Amino acid sequence: MKTLFTLVLLLSSTLVLGQNVGWIKGTITDAQTNEALPFIKVKLMNSDSTFNTGVFSDYDGVYVFKGIQPGTYSLFFEGIEYKTAVFSVTVQPEKITFQDVKLEAAAKELEEIRVDAMALRHMPGVQLASMQVRGSRTRMKASNYDSPESYTKITENTFTAVATDPLSTFSIDVDRASYSNVRRFLEDGSLPPIDAVRIEEMVNYFPYQYQVPTDGSPFTVHTEYTDCPWNAAHQLVKIGLQSQQIDASKAAPNNLVFLIDVSGSMSSEDKLPLLKKGLYLLIDQLREEDKVSIVVYAGAAGMVLPPTSGMRKDKIKAVIEDLSSGGSTAGGEGIELAYMIAKTQFLENGNNRIILATDGDFNVGVSSEGDLIRLIEEKREQGIFLSVLGFGTANLQDSKMEKLADRGNGNYNYIDNILEAKKVLVEEMGGTLITVAKDVKLQVEFNPSAVKGYRLIGYENRDLADDEFNNDKIDAGDLGAEHSVSAIYELIPAGSTEPLPGVDSLKYQSTTNPNGNHSNELMTVKVRYKAPSGVVSKLFTLPVKASKTPFNATSTDMKFVAAVIEFGLLLRNSEFKGQASYDHVIETAENALGDEKNDYRAEFVRLARIAESLTNKR
Repeated sequence: MKTLFTLVLLLSSTLVLGQNVGWIKGTITDAQTNEALPFIKVKLMNSDSTFNTGVFSDYDGVYVFKGIQPGTYSLFFEGIEYKTAVFSVTVQPEKITFQDVKLEAAAKELEEIRVDAMALRHMPGVQLASMQVRGSRTRMKASNYDSPESYTKITENTFTAVATDPLSTFSIDVDRASYSNVRRFLEDGSLPPIDAVRIEEMVNYFPYQYQVPTDGSPFTVHTEYTDCPWNAAHQLVKIGLQSQQIDASKAAPNNLVFLIDVSGSMSSEDKLPLLKKGLYLLIDQLREEDKVSIVVYAGAAGMVLPPTSGMRKDKIKAVIEDLSSGGSTAGGEGIELAYMIAKTQFLENGNNRIILATDGDFNVGVSSEGDLIRLIEEKREQGIFLSVLGFGTANLQDSKMEKLADRGNGNYNYIDNILEAKKVLVEEMGGTLITVAKDVKLQVEFNPSAVKGYRLIGYENRDLADDEFNNDKIDAGDLGAEHSVSAIYELIPAGSTEPLPGVDSLKYQSTTNPNGNHSNELMTVKVRYKAPSGVVSKLFTLPVKASKTPFNATSTDMKFVAAVIEFGLLLRNSEFKGQASYDHVIETAENALGDEKNDYRAEFVRLARIAESLTNKR
């Protein structure tokens, strides 16, 4: 308890800024052209190197340091194509110290790099500008200062020949962050980075009219088979999982630990202030038997709300209201403290979960990323799961947050506005908090008499080896209450003359099923899953008939799913986009609006129109 009290005191001293602090501000320009220089790294350090922080210049070459203690500091200016410059500055209390600088070009010529500014509207002041390098992703390594957005590189699945490899095995993915993140880029007037577009998450963002289980099973499985609208020579088959409906008032009690990032990078309106509004909505849904704790982290980590009944909403909201941002980030330390509290309050028959809310900027943690992942994996085996809520722009660490949620048997959502907060934390709270099946894997066996080749659309980072399907030690995705998950294959039908990549045709293997008893089947779907607290998996098997429905006669859900996929292919400029067009995406989606509540599908049409306009302007 003494250690915890010390942590709280450390946190308080970090968050509370005195009135006698000063600012440093200046403009960085090219010494030869006098043009403003964006994305220049500026580091501030005191004489004994005990204070070390930094920012990047914005699109106008402006940099700012706020809330700096009086004293003498060294300023380091580092640009990719420029000589490093060093200046000494003295900060006076309650004053702004101005230090402009002109940088000289480096003697050695560097290969030209084209840079796109992203999401400048959301920068807190001029602290950071986002950077994307065309053709490759450049990450600026940082210690205490913000870094540009990062995304895991996606290499799209290609077509596979059924004759040589009839099995496709992967883990489900219930994350939906990609869609709301793509929406943020489009609404800010920019096409998203290619690697920010994860098509399976865009598809799974929307609810579908799948029949819910009525026999006590954790989920039902649905399939549809139709023509491919962007390639007339191909076909589509959709596999949909729909989980149980949960009466929230009768659900198992929750032991929730909110782990909230209050570091300096969380200060803008689309980060901590938006998070606080979203948490108010979630707190209103809690019951007396639910326990809530709040851990915050910045320069140090501490518990600001001890385990508290969900009935004490005013107390919980008051603590949330008092949160403010400031300091560097110690994410590793915060996670360790959150797990310690979750363990002390562990509910044997309840939902034990940490909800990490952050922009993902884990810069100063006491543990490495590898240590964090190992900790998260260890705790999930003890029944404590981790979900992640991503916020903000410019330094969004998407790849890191997705990885943490995946390893923590949780889900990752990106919240860009208050409506999305309501969707995730109220309308889909069951799926966010309550797991009905864990380690859910799918394996599809295609019938060579019906299918020549197949391509799983999306799920590139969820691929599993075929022999991992029956291995219960292999971790996989988890399905939350009231979640629907869809996976779509693009098929090349048997008899097609279209060539396939890969090995040459086999000499001694039959390309048709020697047993004619299954000639009317397209494929067989197998699903393995465990109960939330189980260690041994169960198997579900479903043969799928080779009975194709024309696209114009298929279900409204199938049409809308196809529109979302076509949209994703265009945003990614995929080599598999075929005859895809924004006009066709819009037409298909408009004919598949249905009666979707909250106009999610209508919003999709609006985003497709924005993307079409931005593409035409390039």
